[in-house]
Formats: sequence, structure tokens, C-alpha cells
Amino acid sequence: MAHLKSLTFTVAPQQIARNPKLVRRQRLIDRLEEQQKLVADPAFTVLVRRWVKNPDGIKQPVDRQKRVKPWWKADGSGNLVLVLKSGLKTLEIEKGKPGIVVGAAGRLEAVLGILIGAAKAGELDAALEAAGVASKRAGTVKTPRQ
Repeated sequence: MAHLKSLTFTVAPQQIARNPKLVRRQRLIDRLEEQQKLVADPAFTVLVRRWVKNPDGIKQPVDRQKRVKPWWKADGSGNLVLVLKSGLKTLEIEKGKPGIVVGAAGRLEAVLGILIGAAKAGELDAALEAAGVASKRAGTVKTPRQ
């Protein structure tokens, strides 16, 4: 009992619900960082863990490579145009203008860096909300069906 007397006890803190806005922001930042890696290495892939049943019927985790698709395309004049995406939705930073003119391919990494900085500062939150990208899992609690 002498050992327990040396400890200080308190009430355990409650778990704080995750803020959906911060979850969406972080997801966009992660995808922009993937695009930066894709610029540096065109063969870049992401490892995704899936649960697959083996022949015995037991589920086991399996790591698979997922291809990262580029968010940029060349327009008719040879300039690159970058389109931000969140899920399957395209983000419009300016109304009616979803594309960002990058120019030469060498500037793509710098533009992605600017966008990552803007996302970290919260400047793209309005575009995420306007696109209606909702984080269904963040901060929600499952209620039992009746």
C-alpha cells in the first residue's frame, strides 16, 4: 500500500469530439502532400491497408498499393491547370473557376506548397464547406437502432 500512497490520483479527462472542419482540412493537406510527392516521383503510390478473407475464411490485413492520380492537366496552350479535389468533388476557390493556372511544369511543386500553406492556415475551409464535403465519421456517435 505504500507504493500507491506515492501516486497522485485525479478524474480521467473526457474524450473530446473531433472537429469535422479540422478533419476535412487535414485530409485535404494529406492529399496535397501526396500530389507533391507525385510531382517528384511519377511512379509514386500510397500503401493502403485492407482486410481480406483468406481461403480459410479468416480476415487478415493486406497492404496494397493505390495509384495516386494527378490533379493537373495541360490546357490547349501548354500551361498546366491544377484542380483541387476533396473526395469526388471539385473545390472552387473562386466562384465558377475551379482551375488554378500553374504555367510551366516546374512551378507545380511551388503552387502545391502555397496551397498546403493556405490549407494549414484555414483559407480553404470555405471552399470545403461550399463543396458540401462532410466528414461523416468525425465527431459522430453511433446510436443503436430500435
